[in-house]
Amino acid sequence: MRNNRNRIKAVCATLTGPLHTARGMSCQDCCKYGQAGKNFIAVVSDGAGSAKYGKIGAKIICETLNDLLKNAPLDNIRETVVHAIAVARGRLQRHRLNKNKGSENIDDFAATLVGMASRGNNGVFFHIGDGAAIAFSGGYGEDFTASRPENGRFSCETYFYTMDDWKDNLRFTPFENAQTVFLMSDGVTNFAFSRDFNRIERGFLYPINDYLESETSKSRAARALVNTLNTPQARKLNNDDKTLFWAKLS
Repeated sequence: MRNNRNRIKAVCATLTGPLHTARGMSCQDCCKYGQAGKNFIAVVSDGAGSAKYGKIGAKIICETLNDLLKNAPLDNIRETVVHAIAVARGRLQRHRLNKNKGSENIDDFAATLVGMASRGNNGVFFHIGDGAAIAFSGGYGEDFTASRPENGRFSCETYFYTMDDWKDNLRFTPFENAQTVFLMSDGVTNFAFSRDFNRIERGFLYPINDYLESETSKSRAARALVNTLNTPQARKLNNDDKTLFWAKLS
């Protein structure tokens, strides 16, 4: 069987939103990806701005999922994702900044997550909260699979892996024959989807996808992605932190 691990091309851009910049806060988003084992794993997490240690929560879930999913069988990946999230919650419970070492205090590390695990062109998205994921299966039109944002009863509410009922809000979306994939934090979702999230915004996603597929320099691709997310219009439309991950799977 041909080894596809060196054929995967991936780029990620993460930048601090104007709101956090104005408050002197660092970016609360985290993105981690790679193929250290049999699977290609990528995770984007958005630490809640209202949480004292949201940035740490985002970092820990990205690291834990990447580590524990890298060699997991894809036919059993859902159980492994659940286990990995439980492990990340345990790490937060034991964290030095969690003074009481209780699960009731891990809300201080609140963060969303959206990630993927794949081999070749097939895989699955796993998702808690208001980020998003899209897999394009070649060409354009409606030939894509999306894991859409999920908010609470109000548009400003979402779900975090630190909540007691996190399993009820964990979603899985399998994809097949994917050529390219996007993962994004909620600072980007309103550019990538229509307001009701039923349609993707082709004028945003397609040009990015075309450019990244054709660009041979990873550094130029990353700079272009940052510049796209950091235009005056983008900062005006959404003042949150922004993370956009893209990968070409074959």
